[in-house]
Parts: sequence; C-alpha cells; structure tokens
Amino acid sequence: MTETVSESRVADPTGIAFGASLAVLAAYQQFKLPPVLPLLTSQYGHDPRMAGGFMSVYAIAGMLLSPVLGRLIERRGAVRYLYAAFIVFAIGGVLALARPESGPVMLLSRTLEGAGFAVLAIVGPVLVTGNAGTRSLALAIGLAATWIPIGQLLAGFAARPILAAGDWKMLWWGGLAATAAMAGWTAHLAGSRTLGRASSDRPATEGDRGARDTTGRLLLWMAAALFCLWSTQFIAFMTWLPSYLVAAHGLDPGDAVLGYAVPIVTLLAFNLLTGWAMTHGVAVGPLLTVALAGQAMVWALLPVTGSGWSGVASLIIYGISAGIAPTCLFALPNAIEGAGRPGAFATLMTGRNLGVLVGPLLLGWIFSITSDWNSAGPVFAASTVLAVLLAALLARALSRRGRAGPGG
Repeated sequence: MTETVSESRVADPTGIAFGASLAVLAAYQQFKLPPVLPLLTSQYGHDPRMAGGFMSVYAIAGMLLSPVLGRLIERRGAVRYLYAAFIVFAIGGVLALARPESGPVMLLSRTLEGAGFAVLAIVGPVLVTGNAGTRSLALAIGLAATWIPIGQLLAGFAARPILAAGDWKMLWWGGLAATAAMAGWTAHLAGSRTLGRASSDRPATEGDRGARDTTGRLLLWMAAALFCLWSTQFIAFMTWLPSYLVAAHGLDPGDAVLGYAVPIVTLLAFNLLTGWAMTHGVAVGPLLTVALAGQAMVWALLPVTGSGWSGVASLIIYGISAGIAPTCLFALPNAIEGAGRPGAFATLMTGRNLGVLVGPLLLGWIFSITSDWNSAGPVFAASTVLAVLLAALLARALSRRGRAGPGG
C-alpha cells in the first residue's frame, strides 16, 4: 500500500473492484489449465512431468520478476507494468492455441503468462487493501484472498460444458477476451488516484522506517517461506485433483470438475469468514497455524479416504483450511509492517511462486515413479507439518511485537 490507512480516508469501491478483477484474471489464467489437463494429456500425449511443468513454469517468471516488480511498481506506478502484463498474456494465449501439441511451446506460453501473473498478483491485492479504510481493512484482505478461488471457479465451471464438447480452446479464448477488457478498464483509470495507490511517491514516515527494521524483514521472509510451503501442497492438490478423480475414482472429466469445485467453493466462503473474524480481533498467527494443521491432516489421511462420504468430508475440511490459510497469509504484510507495500507483497509472492513451481512437479514426479496417487500423502503431510511449526513461531513473534492482526 502506498498510503498509511487511516480512518479519515473513505474506501474507494472502484479501486477495490479493479484490484480484485486484476487478481481474478491472474488466477483464471493460471487455473484454466487443471480442469482440462486430463483432456490435454490424452489428446496430445504429454508426459505427467511435462504436464506438471505447464503449471509449475508459471512460477519461474514470478520468482525472477516479483522482487524487482515490487520495487519498480512502488517507485513508478502500476500502469506501464499492467499494459506489459496484458501483452504477454495475449502472446502466451495465442501460442498455446497455435501449437498445443508441442510441449516446449506450451511451456513458453505458460511462462509468458506467468510473467503477466507476477504483475497482477502484486498490483491486484495491493489495490484492494490500499483502497480500503482501517475498519474495512481485514474484510478487504479477506476479499483479496478470494482471487484465487474465484478464478478457479470461473475456469472450472466454464470448463464443464467445454469438456462435454471436447474443446478446451474456448477457455483460452475467454482469457484473451478478459485480458482485452481489463486493458480497456486500465486505460480508463490511468492517471487516477485509484491506480496511484499502487505506488509510493511520499516521504517515508517514522512508522514506515520502523516497519522496515531487521526483525520486520526477517518476519516477511518467514511469511514468504510459509507461503512457499502452503503453495507447494495447495497448488499440487488443485492442479492434479481432476486427474486424480478421473484416474483413481473413475469419474468422467465433467464430473471431476464438480469434485474439483467442492474445496474451491468451501475455501471461498472461508476467505470471507476469516476476514470477518480478523475484523473482530482474531489473531492471524494462531488462526494460520490451526488451518495448516487441518490441511496436514487431510494429506496424512489421503490413503484411507475414498470417493464416498469420507472423500467429500476430506475435500470440505481441506477447503475450510485452504480458505483460512491464504487470508492469513495475505494479512501478514499488514500485520508485520502496519501497512503492506508492493515490495512487501512481492516478497510474499516470491515464496508463493516457489511453491507453485515445486508442487505440481513434485506430485507429477511422485506419480510417475509410483503410479499411485496416494503415495503423495505422506510427503505433503510432512511439508505441511513443517509449515505448522513455522506458523507457530511466526505467531509468537507477532505477539511479541504487538501485531496480532492486519491492522497492527
């Protein structure tokens, strides 16, 4: 954020809506792949490790670009970088439509889209929280955390009739149309105060300098490490869930999309409920620790949960935990600094991008070796337990600093 959030500032609904739309577009572009991955692999014969790379490669550009983008957007504003993001989204989409049978071309396409994602994943949440007042900040953070599940749902529900027709390309055409629409909205808002809240041209205050002390930087990197561990298992789970439901439980791809939607709908509701809870004083650190423990339990029980009620229950529990966790994670820059800057969000997204890179590739590699989806359970249970321990340490550190919630 670029301004210290104060009671005197009236929330800007246009800025909140624009920021949320940018982030949702980023999530749609990333998550349009999983629902159609079974169709793509069957049509074009892509190896599971290569197919996992189509998701993971999104993260490479993000990891390389996020730290630099955070600083540039703070200093120079967001508009030029948004236009660049829209251009690479368009090029990447056209490449995928032109040569879907080529693994290297698909990897290049997804890498270009990943560069666009890196921009929108920083600017979108910063604008949502930056255009909110203090009283609405926690709810705005909850709204900012919904960008991933909303993008997933849009892609998933759009994919169901498309899969029935056996044509995945309409999802890519939809992404191109949405990109063009957001470019038009950006042009309309260019130069406005709404977009100005993604940059910082004011002198640093004493509060800013205090927020950027050594301990604060360490806590931000702890938060990034947490986001990495969480994203590793979450992106692996959501990338391969449709394929898992088809291969392990015999669902057809259309029905697998419905199973894919169960945790997404659940986590979307709990994104907002978590924002409401933080508004009423619930501390970020302990809440995050409990949520991660829930996801670790689901992974640990994967070998014994089936496609019946136990499987549905596990998806719901996973969705609840996956709704709480990212809301807490997106609240951490504000909880640590008192005001989340683009640079702080970029640090957070660097951790997320590393998890996005590792997760799908790791799960695809495990399956290619064992031919058993359930073998991933103990691996991701162990990594999520590590995240639980790190979250507990971070919660203790925030408590000592007197910053239990996003408002400080």
